This record gives sequence, C-alpha cells and structure tokens, in this order.
Amino acid sequence: MALELKQQLKLAQKLVMTQQLRQAIKLLQLNRLELSDALQAEIEQNPALEEDLSTPENLEPSFSLSSTAEETLPAPEPEVTESVKVSEGLTEINWDDYTNLYEGGGDSPYESNFSFTREAPPEDAPSQFDFISEKPGLSAYLNWQLAHSNLDTAEWEIAQYIVGNLNRYGFLEVDLEKIMAETGCSRDDAEYVLEVIQELDPPGIAARDVSESLFLQLERLGKGDSLAAEIVLHHLPLLETRNYKALARETGRKKPELERAVNFIVAELTPYPGLPYSNEATNYIVPDVYVRKVDGEYVIQLNDDDLPRLKLSSLYQEMLKKDKTLAKESRQYIQDKLKNADWFIKSLYQRQRTIYRVMESILRFQHDFFERGPAHLRPLILKDVADDIEMHESTVSRVTSNKYVHTPQGIYELKYFFSTAISRDGEDDMAAESIKTMIRKMIQEEDKNDPLSDNAISEKLATENIRIARRTVAKYREQMKILPVKHRRHAR
Repeated sequence: MALELKQQLKLAQKLVMTQQLRQAIKLLQLNRLELSDALQAEIEQNPALEEDLSTPENLEPSFSLSSTAEETLPAPEPEVTESVKVSEGLTEINWDDYTNLYEGGGDSPYESNFSFTREAPPEDAPSQFDFISEKPGLSAYLNWQLAHSNLDTAEWEIAQYIVGNLNRYGFLEVDLEKIMAETGCSRDDAEYVLEVIQELDPPGIAARDVSESLFLQLERLGKGDSLAAEIVLHHLPLLETRNYKALARETGRKKPELERAVNFIVAELTPYPGLPYSNEATNYIVPDVYVRKVDGEYVIQLNDDDLPRLKLSSLYQEMLKKDKTLAKESRQYIQDKLKNADWFIKSLYQRQRTIYRVMESILRFQHDFFERGPAHLRPLILKDVADDIEMHESTVSRVTSNKYVHTPQGIYELKYFFSTAISRDGEDDMAAESIKTMIRKMIQEEDKNDPLSDNAISEKLATENIRIARRTVAKYREQMKILPVKHRRHAR
C-alpha cells in the first residue's frame, strides 16, 4: 500500500474563548477589593487607558461611555449605577513623579555610599522596594530573643527548626522524635533547646497542647504546684464545661476554692499564646452593592467608592487621526492598545450591569427577607435567577461568588440568598437558611442550665411542621459553629 501526502480543506465550527472573553469572565468573578486592584493594574499596563482626574459635572456616579477608537457604545439604562467614565481630555503625565528616589540626586540615606547618575545606576544600587518591611511576627520575635541566648551553632539550628514548626497559636506541631530525626541531635539537646524556647516570651510558647501551655504560664507565675496547675494538667475537660461537682470529686477540694482557681485561669492565662503575634492579614469585607429602602421602595446602588473613572487616552487618539508620518508598526501598536482599553471598559460596564440585574432578581425573589429578616428567606436556586434575567447559570454563579451586599438586615454574601428547600406538609417549602435561623434562636433562648439537645430541637421543629432528622440538626448546628449540648450546659 503506497503512502502519500494530500491537502484537504475542512470547514468546522468551534467555540473559542478569545482573550477579550477571558478578560470579561475574570472581571465578572472579582469582588470589590480585587476589582480595584485590577483597574490599577490595567491602567499601569495599558498606556491607552487612563484615569479621568477631571471633576465630573454631575456628582451622581453614572456610566457615560463615549465613542472609542472603533465604535460607539449604547447608552446605559438610567437606573444602573456604574463607576467608570470614558471622556475626552488630555491629562499631562509628569514622569518625574515615577522616578526612583534612590536612583540619583534625591534624599536617599545611601547617597553618600553610591556615586551614580540616573543614566547609569550601579547594579547593586538600592531601590525603594528594598526598604519595604514586613510586619514582624511570632518567628521574628522569638529569633530576636534567641539572639541573646548562649546557643552554639548546633543548638541554634535546633532552635530554628522548632521555631519554624510553631503554628499561628504558638503550639509546637512536631514531637521530639521528629526534631531529633530532622536535626540529627540527641534527645538531651532537643529537650534543652525546647526548654530554652519555652522560657521565652510570650509565656506558654512552644507547648504541645493547651494543657501544657497553661501549665507553663502558671509556672512562670510561680504557681506550678497550685490547684490551678492540677486542673489544667489533669482535668482540662472538666474546666471547659465548668463542672465544679466533678472537679470537687476528682480533686477533693471545696467549690469556693475551685471557683477561685478557675477564675484565675480564665482571667490571667491565655490558651493561645502565639495568636497576638500573628501577622496574618485580615480579610476585610467591602460590599459590592447596597440595597437601601427609600420612601418605602428598595433601591439598588453599586459600590463605586474609590474606583477610578476611566477614559481612553486622547493623546493616542489624536496621534492616529492627525499624525500621518506614524510608522506602520507604531500605528498598529496604538490601535491594539486602544482596542484593548475599549474592550476593558466594555467588560467593566457589562460586569456592573450584570451584578445589578442579578441583585434586582434576588430582591424580587427574597423580598420578604429584606422586609422581615433571615427567618423569611425563601428557597432559591441559581436556575431561578438565571431564567428570570435570561442568563446562563454559570454567569449567575460567577456574579454571586465572593461578593457581598449591604442590606437593612446586615451584610450578606450573595450566595447566602440561595438555599435548598425543605418540604412541609400542606404548606410552602422553607429555606434551609431559615431553619438555621430558627435553630440559632432556640439555642439563644434555651435554659443554660438545661440546654436543648439536637433531638429536642428536632422535636420542637416538628411541632411547627418542619420535619428534619436529628443528624440534620447537628449538621446545621456545626455549620453555625454552635457547641454541642454538653459544652453549652452551665453548672448548677
């Protein structure tokens, strides 16, 4: 059989995700804080996209999209509150504002150590980024103290391994055998270095568990032989539940004496000594949209605070129109940048409009929630909203992920309004979130000396025609981070 090469033409249809479509999807998934960072990054990367620093004639924020390099966008609907404006006008750029203060002639503290000019800086010249410091955390604080201890090289390596294996609470996550295996030291050396670290500040650091941490703190206070030390070492579960009757039976002490010891532990000791030194960043929640009640009607407003108003660069547009001597490559570069900037603004407009429409649909479905609170949340799924606004479920899912709304009832994630339905005999279905709210209210109003068990909660719900199993109650309680009945009971 002979082999030969042939050329064939074939027509086919494919669904291809262009770069512009990827950008639009990415913008749709960003929350309020991430969107602000994305806008600044795009302004820095695309010279044809600029921030409009002119004072708007109308202080009411709105979308005013003017014609771009290729086409004119349709005017937006008046009720949509947006945050980007494309307008004409040229803003002069002072490039001296962007120069490195440490690359010549500034007030650099290192100016006397380097002799260089802006044109030819040395490779090892410091940048302003070299002086950005990180907030010191627990490891830095312990290493600073260890620097004043008399540890040799081998002991210092052991200390670094121990410090590196402390979690954010200050507990040691490895045992002595692991320390010996990783550092090649003897048990005596590992125990010695661990004792050195446990004597550092904060008291209770490098303990293996809460019991040991509390005991180390008591030892530091000179109470290593006290009743409080006995309780934290041998009766910590009874301490957690404040079970004075069992503590009296186990220790042979009177209740007043036990109460004084427990009160001292609670007031003077901390179960997590390393937590105050944690340098983990706090994730702040900024609402993406506001729902306010004005004159008896709910008004939706997108959050555009501190978002820059964008415009196309008038300089680049004028160059395309008037500069006939512009090289072909340069003209193509400017056209591409203007096209990308135009598409970015369109994508941003579409993102804001989509969020508005999704929130408008949620408001229609969950009107009782906005009026009367979480107990009146209705069952809702993504398909309901998608059908209502004639969009795909995946688009609604992206819009509602990691975004928050400020309502008269509080701040909620958009995903909160979507809940599975719990059927009831002869009545309308009820949302799972509403049942969680009822369980939380029952627990808040229960008798603390005789709290409700999961089975008792299930039976109380059944009297209101809400039939869910005990394990479902337990699951909802754990999702709300509510302790089980034995930890909620107060001693008589």
